[in-house]
Amino acid sequence: MGLMDSLVEEKIRQAVEDGELDNLPGKGKPMVQDDLSGVPGELRIGYKMLKNAGMIPEEVQLKKEMVTLEELIAQCVNEEERASLRRELNQKTLRFNQMIEKRKMKRTSAFRKYKRKIYGKVR
Repeated sequence: MGLMDSLVEEKIRQAVEDGELDNLPGKGKPMVQDDLSGVPGELRIGYKMLKNAGMIPEEVQLKKEMVTLEELIAQCVNEEERASLRRELNQKTLRFNQMIEKRKMKRTSAFRKYKRKIYGKVR
């Protein structure tokens, strides 16, 4: 443990002993975790910044919309509406694939790992 770590640990220990941390908001409740475990390490800070700014990457938004459309198609009883939803899904799928190909992300190992995790979460 380095000098800085030791100093920080000592400050925390002293604050606990003095009761300075007893009335913190959320005490006794589980912490809300930012689940970025599916994002490769080299992309996490960028995604965290986008998330904090209220933005999500276009490919993630498209994938969410595609999943929603797939669910709507599965529940749809009107054939005309189903056909319309399929056309919309096909357009979004095409846009998603073009975006990925344009960025040549498929060739990176980071994307392959991230893609598996994203597909696992949205399905």
